[in-house]
Amino acid sequence: MHPSAPHFRTNGNDTGTDKALRNGSVAVQSAPRSATRKNSGTLFKLSQRTSSLPGVQILASGSYVPDEVVTNADLEGRYGFEPGWIEQRTGILERRYAAPGQATSHMCVEAARRAIRNARVSPSDIDLVVVGTFTPDFRCPSTACLVQDALGLDAAAVDLQAACSGFMYALVTAAQYIATGNSRMALVLGGDTNSRIVNPHDQRTAPLFGDGAGAVLLTRGEPHQGLLCYQMGADGSGGPLLEMASGGTMEPSTPENVEAGRHYLSMDGRSVFKWAVRALTDTIELVLSRSGMSPHDVSQFVVHQANQRIIGYAMEQLGIPQEKVFSNLHKYGNTSAASIPLALDEAFTSGRINRGDTLLFSGFGAGLTWGTGLFRW
Repeated sequence: MHPSAPHFRTNGNDTGTDKALRNGSVAVQSAPRSATRKNSGTLFKLSQRTSSLPGVQILASGSYVPDEVVTNADLEGRYGFEPGWIEQRTGILERRYAAPGQATSHMCVEAARRAIRNARVSPSDIDLVVVGTFTPDFRCPSTACLVQDALGLDAAAVDLQAACSGFMYALVTAAQYIATGNSRMALVLGGDTNSRIVNPHDQRTAPLFGDGAGAVLLTRGEPHQGLLCYQMGADGSGGPLLEMASGGTMEPSTPENVEAGRHYLSMDGRSVFKWAVRALTDTIELVLSRSGMSPHDVSQFVVHQANQRIIGYAMEQLGIPQEKVFSNLHKYGNTSAASIPLALDEAFTSGRINRGDTLLFSGFGAGLTWGTGLFRW
């Protein structure tokens, strides 16, 4: 998910976060936040449940983005968007678009091949493929099956659909198989071809998204490695805030629906922006607290690359210095399920992640869904 910055409305029960967001800054709060709050009529029901999955390690990572670079100037000239609006509201300078005939599975396969090369393992070692995506090649077969076939793997394969939280859901799911000994090596992917699901004439949505894929290989690790603490969450009451109305069994695609653009992604940017800031801050606080850690104990924060203002507000409120927050949003835009593994791969290859580091991953998106975890490298 990737909303633009809204004009905030009061609901008569402002928290410090609400006021700070409307004023354009966020102050650090020492008072505990409520587990259930209203914001613009939307409930954020933060679950207090957390879990852990030690003994799992990320053996290697890989990523892929298409060759076509689409700059803000390209979009402004093509569709008449307001000059400077995209960068000012989101921090995005450019994004990548898949070539004609290139789909999510193709990007995932390339990211997977790079991860396999980096790990120096044989594809025959992989026995599980989990793909987080909400832009599959087809309704069926799954994108994971297409990846499995292209790589020639002897592996079970399945897609998970949690939109921009997709990689976190896929990572935790695969980690269960590794931790229980039911998988020796799992290929975990996040990939989306967002350029195919946004209305190109929608100034508030189309410029925000890009295409890409990222991969990690999971296997058994030392007892101190893995997910020290994580939380997966969902609040289906917020589903209408970010949806693709047409194309499912509730509203099958028809010529009339397509003509009306109901097959495109739609978003209530104002409400989603406020929810995203709150989801990010509250879930990070929760997993840190349950782990007995502070932001100082985390080497790198690798969060969903949705909007620089969302990330900035949340990190400022949590007192996290900018140098600890990895960002490549300016280059790729919002790549949905691909954003965390893309950022993770770039952070690792640039030398910002080392053995023994504690990382924090956090994804949040349509559903509404979120997943946040502390991972010991």
